[in-house]
Amino acid sequence: MTAENRAAERTVEESADGGELFNIGQVLDLLRADFPGLISIPKIRLLEQDGLITPHRTASGYRKFSHRDVERIRYVLRMQRDHYLPKKVIAEHLDAMDRGLEPPEAAPVVPTVPTVSLASDGTPSADSFRRTDNLRLSRKELVKIAEVSDELLRELEDARLITAVRGYYDSDALVIAQTAKELAEFGIEPRHLRGMKAAADREVGLVQQIVAPQLRTNDPAARARAEETAAEVAALSVRLHATLIKAGLKRP
Repeated sequence: MTAENRAAERTVEESADGGELFNIGQVLDLLRADFPGLISIPKIRLLEQDGLITPHRTASGYRKFSHRDVERIRYVLRMQRDHYLPKKVIAEHLDAMDRGLEPPEAAPVVPTVPTVSLASDGTPSADSFRRTDNLRLSRKELVKIAEVSDELLRELEDARLITAVRGYYDSDALVIAQTAKELAEFGIEPRHLRGMKAAADREVGLVQQIVAPQLRTNDPAARARAEETAAEVAALSVRLHATLIKAGLKRP
């Protein structure tokens, strides 16, 4: 390397604003802990090819990254990991930031726990039993969103509290997984919940017995009334169950 090239290298090392510059290996070290498995040297080069970052180049062609470059890479990785945003949308965010604007708030694109309608006493209302949704989660998504381990999910499946339908889990499975995780913090394991599952199955059987005559007809109105009745009876059953537990805890 000539003296002239070395002088050019030193100029770049200091950065245009006097800040520190990093080589690509140092950038990898800075980000690896926060984004394990997501960041690599080829990934960084790809972000440059896509125009999402523009690192400095030394006279000999080596990339040098500023703190701003590192933060842009961090932003890209976070948007991809947490919000699954495509590069085109991320590029629009970065452009807005470059122009002094606040980027649009990234709306979550992962499923969240559906809102449950509650009665005035805090128990589920009939509306919560009428609620239906088309939520389908993969096993990986359920584990991530519920923040449970694979081991806990397997135990819940073994206890038959959660069942995948054609390889997917619904919103009820999500709520069960989250609730089981919270119970586990008190030492209550999935195997301890089998009795609750059996009690719930008995209550389901009672509700189904009540509406069975209406469901046996071909009258759409009768079937609609059966759904309404099932929701109301289920809500009353849960209210009674919760109140009996509360009353039992009051006993000396």
